[in-house]
Amino acid sequence: MKNLLLSLCFGLSLVANAQQKKAEATPSVIATPKAEEKPQISNSRILNPDMSVVTNGEVTVKGQKVPYKTTAGTIPVWDEAGKIIASCFYTYYERSDVKDKATRPIIFSFNGGPGSASVWMHIAYTGPKVLNIDDEGYPVQPYGYKDNPYSILDVADIIFIDPVNTGFSRIINPETPKSTFFGVKADIKYLSEWLNTFVSRVNRWSSPKYLIGESYGTNRVSGMALELQSSHWMYLNGVVLVSPTDLGIKRDETMSDALRLPYFAAVAWYHKGLESSLQSKDLTAFLPEVEDFTVNQLIPALAKGGYLPENEKKALAAKMSKYSGLSEDVLMKNNLKISLNYFWKELLRDRGYTVGRLDSRYLGIDSKDGGEKPEFNAELSSWLHSFTPPINMYLREELKFKTDLKYNMFGPVNPWERDDVNLGENLRAAMAANPYLHVLTQSGYYDGACDYFNAKYNMWQMDPSGKTKERLSWKGYRSGHMMYLRREDLQQANEDLRDFIKLSTPAPGKAAKY
Repeated sequence: MKNLLLSLCFGLSLVANAQQKKAEATPSVIATPKAEEKPQISNSRILNPDMSVVTNGEVTVKGQKVPYKTTAGTIPVWDEAGKIIASCFYTYYERSDVKDKATRPIIFSFNGGPGSASVWMHIAYTGPKVLNIDDEGYPVQPYGYKDNPYSILDVADIIFIDPVNTGFSRIINPETPKSTFFGVKADIKYLSEWLNTFVSRVNRWSSPKYLIGESYGTNRVSGMALELQSSHWMYLNGVVLVSPTDLGIKRDETMSDALRLPYFAAVAWYHKGLESSLQSKDLTAFLPEVEDFTVNQLIPALAKGGYLPENEKKALAAKMSKYSGLSEDVLMKNNLKISLNYFWKELLRDRGYTVGRLDSRYLGIDSKDGGEKPEFNAELSSWLHSFTPPINMYLREELKFKTDLKYNMFGPVNPWERDDVNLGENLRAAMAANPYLHVLTQSGYYDGACDYFNAKYNMWQMDPSGKTKERLSWKGYRSGHMMYLRREDLQQANEDLRDFIKLSTPAPGKAAKY
Protein backbone atom coordinates (compact mmCIF):
# COMPACT_ATOMS: atom_id res chain seq x y z
CA MET A 1 0.00 0.00 0.00
CA LYS A 2 1.90 2.95 -1.31
CA ASN A 3 0.82 6.40 -2.48
CA LEU A 4 0.82 7.75 1.05
CA LEU A 5 -1.14 10.92 1.68
CA LEU A 6 1.09 13.98 1.96
CA SER A 7 -0.76 15.95 4.61
CA LEU A 8 0.06 16.20 8.31
CA CYS A 9 -2.62 17.65 10.55
CA PHE A 10 -2.17 18.81 14.12
CA GLY A 11 -4.77 17.21 16.43
CA LEU A 12 -7.58 17.46 18.85
CA SER A 13 -7.95 19.31 22.16
CA LEU A 14 -9.73 18.57 25.44
CA VAL A 15 -11.96 21.20 27.10
CA ALA A 16 -12.81 20.65 30.76
CA ASN A 17 -16.48 20.43 31.63
CA ALA A 18 -16.84 18.28 34.72
CA GLN A 19 -20.40 19.24 35.60
CA GLN A 20 -21.87 18.25 32.24
CA LYS A 21 -20.02 14.93 32.15
CA LYS A 22 -21.29 13.93 35.59
CA ALA A 23 -24.80 14.03 34.15
CA GLU A 24 -23.93 11.66 31.33
CA ALA A 25 -24.02 7.89 31.68
CA THR A 26 -22.22 6.96 28.45
CA PRO A 27 -20.04 7.85 26.76
CA SER A 28 -17.71 8.91 29.55
CA VAL A 29 -14.54 10.81 28.75
CA ILE A 30 -11.42 10.37 30.83
CA ALA A 31 -8.33 12.56 30.74
CA THR A 32 -5.26 11.29 32.55
CA PRO A 33 -3.94 11.81 35.13
CA LYS A 34 -7.00 13.62 36.56
CA ALA A 35 -9.67 11.17 35.49
CA GLU A 36 -12.24 12.56 37.89
CA GLU A 37 -12.49 15.79 35.91
CA LYS A 38 -13.95 13.94 32.88
CA PRO A 39 -13.60 16.80 30.36
CA GLN A 40 -15.13 16.74 26.89
CA ILE A 41 -13.34 16.60 23.58
CA SER A 42 -13.76 19.67 21.42
CA ASN A 43 -13.79 19.69 17.67
CA SER A 44 -10.22 20.83 17.27
CA ARG A 45 -6.90 20.16 15.58
CA ILE A 46 -4.82 20.49 18.73
CA LEU A 47 -3.84 17.00 19.83
CA ASN A 48 -4.31 15.94 23.43
CA PRO A 49 -1.72 13.16 23.68
CA ASP A 50 -3.19 11.46 26.73
CA MET A 51 -6.96 11.03 26.95
CA SER A 52 -9.74 8.51 26.36
CA VAL A 53 -13.45 8.10 25.71
CA VAL A 54 -15.36 5.08 27.03
CA THR A 55 -18.55 3.60 25.56
CA ASN A 56 -20.36 0.32 25.99
CA GLY A 57 -21.74 -2.13 23.44
CA GLU A 58 -22.93 -5.65 22.80
CA VAL A 59 -22.45 -8.01 19.87
CA THR A 60 -23.82 -11.49 19.20
CA VAL A 61 -21.05 -13.93 18.25
CA LYS A 62 -21.87 -17.51 17.34
CA GLY A 63 -25.30 -17.06 18.92
CA GLN A 64 -23.89 -15.75 22.20
CA LYS A 65 -24.37 -12.18 23.44
CA VAL A 66 -21.00 -10.58 24.22
CA PRO A 67 -21.13 -7.31 26.21
CA TYR A 68 -18.05 -5.14 25.91
CA LYS A 69 -16.48 -1.83 26.87
CA THR A 70 -14.70 0.24 24.24
CA THR A 71 -11.96 2.73 25.09
CA ALA A 72 -10.88 5.04 22.25
CA GLY A 73 -8.00 7.32 23.15
CA THR A 74 -4.39 8.38 22.99
CA ILE A 75 -1.29 7.44 25.00
CA PRO A 76 2.00 9.35 24.65
CA VAL A 77 5.33 8.30 23.24
CA TRP A 78 8.10 9.69 25.45
CA ASP A 79 11.78 10.31 24.75
CA GLU A 80 14.51 9.13 27.13
CA ALA A 81 14.21 12.36 29.14
CA GLY A 82 10.50 11.72 29.74
CA LYS A 83 9.31 14.40 27.33
CA ILE A 84 6.23 13.69 25.20
CA ILE A 85 7.29 13.56 21.56
CA ALA A 86 4.29 11.82 19.94
CA SER A 87 0.99 10.12 20.71
CA CYS A 88 -0.63 6.95 19.40
CA PHE A 89 -4.38 6.57 18.98
CA TYR A 90 -5.92 3.24 19.94
CA THR A 91 -9.27 1.48 20.22
CA TYR A 92 -9.48 -1.11 23.00
CA TYR A 93 -12.29 -3.65 23.32
CA GLU A 94 -12.79 -5.55 26.60
CA ARG A 95 -15.44 -8.14 27.21
CA SER A 96 -17.22 -6.65 30.21
CA ASP A 97 -18.69 -9.80 31.78
CA VAL A 98 -15.28 -11.43 32.32
CA LYS A 99 -13.72 -10.70 35.68
CA ASP A 100 -10.61 -12.90 35.57
CA LYS A 101 -8.21 -10.99 33.32
CA ALA A 102 -5.36 -13.34 34.24
CA THR A 103 -6.72 -16.02 31.93
CA ARG A 104 -8.31 -13.69 29.37
CA PRO A 105 -6.14 -13.38 26.21
CA ILE A 106 -5.42 -9.91 24.82
CA ILE A 107 -4.52 -9.31 21.17
CA PHE A 108 -2.55 -6.30 19.91
CA SER A 109 -3.47 -5.58 16.29
CA PHE A 110 -1.36 -3.70 13.74
CA ASN A 111 -1.73 -3.09 10.04
CA GLY A 112 1.10 -2.27 7.70
CA GLY A 113 2.08 0.07 4.90
CA PRO A 114 4.30 1.24 6.47
CA GLY A 115 2.06 4.24 6.97
CA SER A 116 -1.27 2.43 7.20
CA ALA A 117 -3.74 2.85 10.04
CA SER A 118 -5.22 -0.12 11.92
CA VAL A 119 -8.57 0.48 10.21
CA TRP A 120 -8.47 -2.57 7.92
CA MET A 121 -8.53 -5.38 10.47
CA HIS A 122 -10.39 -3.14 12.96
CA ILE A 123 -13.66 -2.81 11.03
CA ALA A 124 -13.38 -5.75 8.66
CA TYR A 125 -11.87 -8.71 10.52
CA THR A 126 -11.60 -9.31 14.26
CA GLY A 127 -13.45 -6.39 15.88
CA PRO A 128 -17.15 -6.19 16.84
CA LYS A 129 -18.05 -4.23 13.69
CA VAL A 130 -17.62 -5.03 10.00
CA LEU A 131 -18.15 -3.12 6.79
CA ASN A 132 -21.38 -3.02 4.88
CA ILE A 133 -20.08 -4.83 1.77
CA ASP A 134 -21.29 -7.70 -0.36
CA ASP A 135 -20.33 -11.31 0.37
CA GLU A 136 -17.29 -11.15 -1.92
CA GLY A 137 -15.99 -7.89 -0.41
CA TYR A 138 -17.10 -5.30 -2.97
CA PRO A 139 -18.45 -1.90 -1.85
CA VAL A 140 -22.15 -1.17 -1.72
CA GLN A 141 -24.08 1.96 -0.88
CA PRO A 142 -25.15 3.34 1.47
CA TYR A 143 -21.72 3.08 3.10
CA GLY A 144 -21.68 1.87 6.65
CA TYR A 145 -20.96 -0.89 9.12
CA LYS A 146 -22.81 -3.56 11.06
CA ASP A 147 -22.24 -6.07 13.85
CA ASN A 148 -19.60 -8.72 13.22
CA PRO A 149 -21.08 -12.13 14.07
CA TYR A 150 -17.62 -13.74 13.70
CA SER A 151 -15.56 -11.38 15.91
CA ILE A 152 -13.06 -13.05 18.25
CA LEU A 153 -14.20 -10.77 21.09
CA ASP A 154 -15.95 -13.78 22.58
CA VAL A 155 -12.56 -15.37 23.37
CA ALA A 156 -10.10 -12.45 23.56
CA ASP A 157 -9.89 -8.72 24.20
CA ILE A 158 -8.48 -6.69 21.30
CA ILE A 159 -6.64 -3.39 20.92
CA PHE A 160 -6.16 -1.75 17.52
CA ILE A 161 -3.14 0.58 17.43
CA ASP A 162 -2.37 3.35 14.94
CA PRO A 163 1.38 4.05 14.63
CA VAL A 164 2.58 7.65 14.50
CA ASN A 165 1.10 9.72 11.63
CA THR A 166 -1.56 7.10 10.86
CA GLY A 167 -5.17 7.32 12.00
CA PHE A 168 -5.34 10.06 14.63
CA SER A 169 -1.76 9.43 15.85
CA ARG A 170 0.66 12.34 15.47
CA ILE A 171 4.09 13.72 16.29
CA ILE A 172 3.77 16.20 19.18
CA ASN A 173 7.26 17.70 19.30
CA PRO A 174 8.12 18.98 15.79
CA GLU A 175 11.81 19.04 16.72
CA THR A 176 11.89 15.27 17.15
CA PRO A 177 13.77 13.62 14.25
CA LYS A 178 11.40 11.62 12.06
CA SER A 179 13.91 8.78 12.20
CA THR A 180 12.70 8.23 15.77
CA PHE A 181 9.56 6.67 14.29
CA PHE A 182 9.97 6.03 10.58
CA GLY A 183 12.16 2.99 10.04
CA VAL A 184 12.15 -0.76 10.61
CA LYS A 185 14.12 -0.71 13.87
CA ALA A 186 12.70 2.60 15.13
CA ASP A 187 9.12 1.43 14.53
CA ILE A 188 9.68 -1.75 16.52
CA LYS A 189 11.41 0.07 19.37
CA TYR A 190 8.93 2.88 20.08
CA LEU A 191 5.82 0.72 19.58
CA SER A 192 7.19 -1.89 22.01
CA GLU A 193 7.72 0.88 24.57
CA TRP A 194 4.19 2.15 23.93
CA LEU A 195 2.73 -1.32 24.33
CA ASN A 196 4.55 -1.74 27.65
CA THR A 197 2.90 1.47 28.89
CA PHE A 198 -0.53 0.30 27.75
CA VAL A 199 -0.25 -3.13 29.39
CA SER A 200 0.79 -1.49 32.66
CA ARG A 201 -2.05 1.05 32.57
CA VAL A 202 -4.79 -1.51 31.98
CA ASN A 203 -3.26 -4.13 34.32
CA ARG A 204 -2.85 -6.89 31.73
CA TRP A 205 0.61 -8.20 32.64
CA SER A 206 -0.91 -11.51 33.76
CA SER A 207 -2.93 -12.08 30.58
CA PRO A 208 -1.89 -14.35 27.68
CA LYS A 209 -0.68 -11.94 24.97
CA TYR A 210 -0.79 -12.07 21.19
CA LEU A 211 0.40 -9.86 18.35
CA ILE A 212 -1.37 -9.85 14.99
CA GLY A 213 0.02 -7.94 12.03
CA GLU A 214 -1.01 -7.62 8.41
CA SER A 215 1.29 -6.99 5.43
CA TYR A 216 4.13 -4.70 6.62
CA GLY A 217 2.59 -5.21 10.04
CA THR A 218 4.05 -8.73 9.90
CA ASN A 219 7.54 -7.14 9.86
CA ARG A 220 6.48 -5.04 12.84
CA VAL A 221 5.12 -7.88 15.00
CA SER A 222 7.96 -10.27 14.09
CA GLY A 223 10.46 -7.71 15.35
CA MET A 224 8.34 -6.76 18.35
CA ALA A 225 8.12 -10.38 19.53
CA LEU A 226 11.87 -10.36 20.18
CA GLU A 227 12.03 -6.73 21.32
CA LEU A 228 9.29 -7.28 23.91
CA GLN A 229 11.14 -10.29 25.28
CA SER A 230 14.65 -8.84 25.29
CA SER A 231 13.93 -5.24 26.33
CA HIS A 232 10.64 -5.43 28.23
CA TRP A 233 10.68 -9.02 29.51
CA MET A 234 7.21 -9.47 28.10
CA TYR A 235 6.62 -12.97 26.72
CA LEU A 236 3.94 -13.79 24.17
CA ASN A 237 1.75 -16.82 23.56
CA GLY A 238 1.31 -16.18 19.87
CA VAL A 239 2.09 -14.12 16.78
CA VAL A 240 -0.30 -14.07 13.82
CA LEU A 241 1.09 -13.11 10.40
CA VAL A 242 -1.69 -12.01 8.03
CA SER A 243 -0.50 -11.76 4.40
CA PRO A 244 3.17 -11.60 5.41
CA THR A 245 6.01 -9.89 3.58
CA ASP A 246 9.28 -11.76 3.00
CA LEU A 247 10.24 -10.81 6.60
CA GLY A 248 13.77 -10.05 5.45
CA ILE A 249 14.41 -13.71 4.61
CA LYS A 250 16.73 -13.55 1.63
CA ARG A 251 15.71 -14.63 -1.86
CA ASP A 252 17.84 -14.09 -4.91
CA GLU A 253 16.26 -12.96 -8.19
CA THR A 254 15.98 -16.50 -9.53
CA MET A 255 14.21 -17.75 -6.42
CA SER A 256 11.83 -14.78 -6.40
CA ASP A 257 10.91 -15.33 -10.06
CA ALA A 258 10.20 -19.02 -9.52
CA LEU A 259 8.17 -18.68 -6.32
CA ARG A 260 5.53 -16.54 -8.08
CA LEU A 261 4.24 -19.36 -10.28
CA PRO A 262 1.77 -20.93 -7.80
CA TYR A 263 0.17 -17.49 -7.28
CA PHE A 264 -0.05 -17.04 -11.08
CA ALA A 265 -1.73 -20.44 -11.28
CA ALA A 266 -4.28 -19.61 -8.57
CA VAL A 267 -5.28 -16.36 -10.31
CA ALA A 268 -5.50 -17.98 -13.74
CA TRP A 269 -7.71 -20.70 -12.24
CA TYR A 270 -9.99 -18.10 -10.64
CA HIS A 271 -10.43 -16.25 -13.96
CA LYS A 272 -11.02 -19.53 -15.81
CA GLY A 273 -7.90 -19.13 -17.91
CA LEU A 274 -6.67 -22.72 -17.76
CA GLU A 275 -7.30 -25.78 -19.90
CA SER A 276 -10.32 -27.86 -18.92
CA SER A 277 -8.34 -30.69 -17.30
CA LEU A 278 -6.99 -28.25 -14.69
CA GLN A 279 -9.96 -25.91 -14.55
CA SER A 280 -12.21 -28.80 -13.58
CA LYS A 281 -10.15 -29.49 -10.46
CA ASP A 282 -10.75 -27.69 -7.18
CA LEU A 283 -8.21 -24.97 -6.44
CA THR A 284 -6.66 -26.71 -3.44
CA ALA A 285 -6.47 -29.99 -5.37
CA PHE A 286 -4.74 -28.26 -8.30
CA LEU A 287 -2.18 -26.05 -6.53
CA PRO A 288 -0.02 -28.80 -4.94
CA GLU A 289 0.84 -29.98 -8.46
CA VAL A 290 2.08 -26.48 -9.34
CA GLU A 291 3.98 -26.15 -6.05
CA ASP A 292 5.75 -29.45 -6.65
CA PHE A 293 6.71 -28.40 -10.19
CA THR A 294 8.02 -25.07 -8.88
CA VAL A 295 10.24 -26.57 -6.19
CA ASN A 296 11.51 -29.65 -7.98
CA GLN A 297 11.74 -28.52 -11.62
CA LEU A 298 11.47 -24.76 -12.12
CA ILE A 299 13.89 -23.56 -9.44
CA PRO A 300 16.71 -25.96 -10.51
CA ALA A 301 16.14 -25.07 -14.17
CA LEU A 302 16.21 -21.29 -13.64
CA ALA A 303 19.40 -21.70 -11.62
CA LYS A 304 21.12 -22.68 -14.90
CA GLY A 305 20.39 -19.25 -16.35
CA GLY A 306 21.62 -18.80 -19.92
CA TYR A 307 23.05 -22.32 -19.93
CA LEU A 308 19.65 -23.94 -19.73
CA PRO A 309 19.35 -26.06 -22.91
CA GLU A 310 16.86 -24.67 -25.42
CA ASN A 311 14.79 -27.84 -25.54
CA GLU A 312 14.44 -27.81 -21.74
CA LYS A 313 13.53 -24.13 -21.82
CA LYS A 314 10.74 -24.79 -24.34
CA ALA A 315 9.44 -27.73 -22.33
CA LEU A 316 9.34 -25.56 -19.19
CA ALA A 317 7.59 -22.76 -21.09
CA ALA A 318 4.89 -25.20 -22.17
CA LYS A 319 4.37 -26.41 -18.61
CA MET A 320 4.38 -22.86 -17.19
CA SER A 321 1.90 -21.75 -19.85
CA LYS A 322 -0.38 -24.62 -18.87
CA TYR A 323 -0.28 -23.51 -15.20
CA SER A 324 -0.21 -19.71 -15.54
CA GLY A 325 -2.60 -18.94 -18.39
CA LEU A 326 0.15 -17.00 -20.18
CA SER A 327 1.26 -17.92 -23.67
CA GLU A 328 4.40 -19.93 -24.36
CA ASP A 329 5.58 -17.10 -26.62
CA VAL A 330 5.36 -14.54 -23.78
CA LEU A 331 7.21 -16.87 -21.43
CA MET A 332 10.00 -17.61 -23.92
CA LYS A 333 10.48 -13.94 -24.76
CA ASN A 334 10.85 -13.19 -21.04
CA ASN A 335 13.24 -16.09 -20.35
CA LEU A 336 10.60 -17.80 -18.20
CA LYS A 337 10.64 -14.86 -15.77
CA ILE A 338 7.45 -12.81 -15.55
CA SER A 339 7.26 -9.70 -13.40
CA LEU A 340 4.21 -9.15 -11.24
CA ASN A 341 3.25 -5.92 -13.02
CA TYR A 342 3.42 -7.65 -16.38
CA PHE A 343 1.29 -10.57 -15.16
CA TRP A 344 -1.43 -8.22 -13.85
CA LYS A 345 -1.53 -6.54 -17.26
CA GLU A 346 -1.08 -9.59 -19.48
CA LEU A 347 -3.32 -12.29 -18.00
CA LEU A 348 -6.64 -10.81 -19.22
CA ARG A 349 -5.28 -8.44 -21.85
CA ASP A 350 -7.27 -10.15 -24.57
CA ARG A 351 -10.46 -9.55 -22.56
CA GLY A 352 -9.67 -5.87 -22.01
CA TYR A 353 -9.06 -6.10 -18.25
CA THR A 354 -6.21 -5.91 -15.76
CA VAL A 355 -6.22 -7.82 -12.46
CA GLY A 356 -5.62 -6.36 -9.02
CA ARG A 357 -2.35 -6.40 -7.12
CA LEU A 358 -3.50 -7.02 -3.54
CA ASP A 359 -6.46 -9.12 -4.63
CA SER A 360 -6.35 -10.42 -8.17
CA ARG A 361 -10.04 -11.25 -8.22
CA TYR A 362 -10.65 -7.54 -8.82
CA LEU A 363 -10.69 -6.24 -12.40
CA GLY A 364 -9.53 -2.89 -13.72
CA ILE A 365 -9.84 -1.15 -17.08
CA ASP A 366 -7.03 0.91 -18.62
CA SER A 367 -7.13 3.58 -21.30
CA LYS A 368 -5.24 1.20 -23.60
CA ASP A 369 -4.73 -2.54 -23.64
CA GLY A 370 -1.05 -2.16 -24.56
CA GLY A 371 1.65 -1.56 -21.98
CA GLU A 372 3.66 -3.32 -19.33
CA LYS A 373 1.59 -2.69 -16.19
CA PRO A 374 -1.88 -1.61 -15.01
CA GLU A 375 -2.66 2.08 -14.71
CA PHE A 376 -4.12 1.70 -11.19
CA ASN A 377 -4.71 -0.85 -8.44
CA ALA A 378 -8.31 -1.93 -8.96
CA GLU A 379 -8.68 -3.51 -5.52
CA LEU A 380 -7.30 -0.57 -3.51
CA SER A 381 -9.66 1.88 -5.18
CA SER A 382 -12.54 -0.44 -4.32
CA TRP A 383 -11.44 -0.83 -0.69
CA LEU A 384 -11.07 2.89 -0.08
CA HIS A 385 -14.70 3.19 -1.23
CA SER A 386 -15.67 0.75 1.51
CA PHE A 387 -13.46 1.74 4.45
CA THR A 388 -13.05 5.51 4.60
CA PRO A 389 -16.65 6.58 5.28
CA PRO A 390 -17.38 3.85 7.87
CA ILE A 391 -14.26 4.33 10.03
CA ASN A 392 -14.97 8.07 10.25
CA MET A 393 -18.64 7.44 11.00
CA TYR A 394 -17.86 4.81 13.62
CA LEU A 395 -15.12 6.62 15.56
CA ARG A 396 -16.75 10.05 15.48
CA GLU A 397 -20.42 9.13 15.88
CA GLU A 398 -20.68 5.81 17.73
CA LEU A 399 -17.49 5.94 19.81
CA LYS A 400 -17.91 9.73 20.30
CA PHE A 401 -14.31 10.59 19.47
CA LYS A 402 -15.08 14.15 18.35
CA THR A 403 -12.31 15.88 16.42
CA ASP A 404 -11.59 17.88 13.28
CA LEU A 405 -8.42 15.88 12.81
CA LYS A 406 -8.26 13.85 9.62
CA TYR A 407 -8.15 10.09 10.09
CA ASN A 408 -5.14 9.11 7.99
CA MET A 409 -5.92 5.87 6.18
CA PHE A 410 -2.37 6.26 4.88
CA GLY A 411 -0.13 8.75 6.63
CA PRO A 412 3.12 10.59 5.78
CA VAL A 413 5.94 8.38 7.07
CA ASN A 414 8.62 8.92 4.47
CA PRO A 415 11.55 8.73 4.29
CA TRP A 416 11.29 5.28 5.86
CA GLU A 417 14.60 3.75 6.93
CA ARG A 418 14.54 0.27 5.45
CA ASP A 419 17.12 -1.32 7.70
CA ASP A 420 18.46 -4.63 6.48
CA VAL A 421 16.97 -6.81 9.20
CA ASN A 422 16.06 -10.48 8.99
CA LEU A 423 12.83 -10.23 10.97
CA GLY A 424 12.11 -13.90 10.36
CA GLU A 425 15.26 -14.61 12.34
CA ASN A 426 14.06 -12.26 15.10
CA LEU A 427 10.84 -14.23 15.31
CA ARG A 428 12.72 -17.55 15.33
CA ALA A 429 14.95 -16.30 18.14
CA ALA A 430 11.89 -15.25 20.14
CA MET A 431 10.37 -18.71 19.64
CA ALA A 432 13.59 -20.44 20.64
CA ALA A 433 13.72 -18.52 23.93
CA ASN A 434 10.00 -18.94 24.66
CA PRO A 435 8.57 -22.47 24.43
CA TYR A 436 5.03 -21.01 24.80
CA LEU A 437 5.29 -18.95 21.59
CA HIS A 438 3.35 -20.18 18.53
CA VAL A 439 3.07 -18.58 15.07
CA LEU A 440 0.13 -18.72 12.66
CA THR A 441 0.34 -17.48 9.06
CA GLN A 442 -2.84 -16.58 7.14
CA SER A 443 -2.69 -16.02 3.36
CA GLY A 444 -5.08 -15.33 0.51
CA TYR A 445 -4.46 -17.39 -2.62
CA TYR A 446 -5.13 -14.37 -4.87
CA ASP A 447 -2.81 -11.90 -3.11
CA GLY A 448 -0.15 -10.72 -5.54
CA ALA A 449 1.69 -8.38 -3.17
CA CYS A 450 2.40 -10.91 -0.40
CA ASP A 451 1.63 -14.15 -2.14
CA TYR A 452 0.69 -17.35 -0.39
CA PHE A 453 3.58 -19.50 -1.66
CA ASN A 454 6.18 -16.99 -0.48
CA ALA A 455 4.45 -17.11 2.91
CA LYS A 456 4.96 -20.86 2.93
CA TYR A 457 8.58 -20.33 1.93
CA ASN A 458 9.01 -17.99 4.92
CA MET A 459 7.78 -20.76 7.20
CA TRP A 460 10.12 -23.32 5.67
CA GLN A 461 13.16 -21.04 5.88
CA MET A 462 12.55 -19.36 9.22
CA ASP A 463 14.10 -22.16 11.25
CA PRO A 464 16.55 -24.31 9.26
CA SER A 465 16.86 -26.70 12.21
CA GLY A 466 13.17 -27.60 12.04
CA LYS A 467 13.01 -27.58 15.84
CA THR A 468 10.14 -25.09 16.01
CA LYS A 469 8.08 -26.39 13.09
CA GLU A 470 5.47 -27.95 15.41
CA ARG A 471 4.67 -24.40 16.58
CA LEU A 472 4.43 -22.96 13.04
CA SER A 473 1.20 -23.25 11.04
CA TRP A 474 -0.26 -21.88 7.79
CA LYS A 475 -3.83 -21.36 6.57
CA GLY A 476 -4.99 -20.40 3.06
CA TYR A 477 -8.17 -18.61 1.94
CA ARG A 478 -9.93 -18.07 -1.39
CA SER A 479 -9.47 -14.32 -1.53
CA GLY A 480 -6.64 -11.80 -1.47
CA HIS A 481 -4.51 -9.66 0.82
CA MET A 482 -7.50 -8.87 3.05
CA MET A 483 -8.94 -12.35 2.94
CA TYR A 484 -11.51 -11.40 5.57
CA LEU A 485 -13.43 -9.18 3.13
CA ARG A 486 -14.97 -12.28 1.62
CA ARG A 487 -17.70 -13.38 4.02
CA GLU A 488 -16.90 -17.10 3.91
CA ASP A 489 -13.24 -16.37 4.66
CA LEU A 490 -14.13 -13.86 7.39
CA GLN A 491 -15.92 -16.64 9.21
CA GLN A 492 -13.21 -19.26 8.66
CA ALA A 493 -10.26 -16.98 9.40
CA ASN A 494 -11.75 -15.90 12.73
CA GLU A 495 -12.47 -19.52 13.58
CA ASP A 496 -8.84 -20.33 12.81
CA LEU A 497 -7.80 -17.57 15.23
CA ARG A 498 -9.98 -19.12 17.94
CA ASP A 499 -8.35 -22.50 17.32
CA PHE A 500 -4.90 -20.90 17.41
CA ILE A 501 -5.60 -19.18 20.74
CA LYS A 502 -6.81 -22.47 22.19
CA LEU A 503 -3.75 -24.32 20.83
CA SER A 504 -1.29 -21.77 22.22
CA THR A 505 -2.86 -21.53 25.68
CA PRO A 506 -0.98 -23.94 27.95
CA ALA A 507 -2.79 -26.07 30.49
CA PRO A 508 -2.80 -24.60 34.02
CA GLY A 509 0.53 -25.26 35.66
CA LYS A 510 2.26 -26.39 32.46
CA ALA A 511 5.81 -25.05 32.57
CA ALA A 512 7.49 -23.23 29.68
CA LYS A 513 10.39 -25.63 29.18
CA TYR A 514 11.86 -27.99 26.63
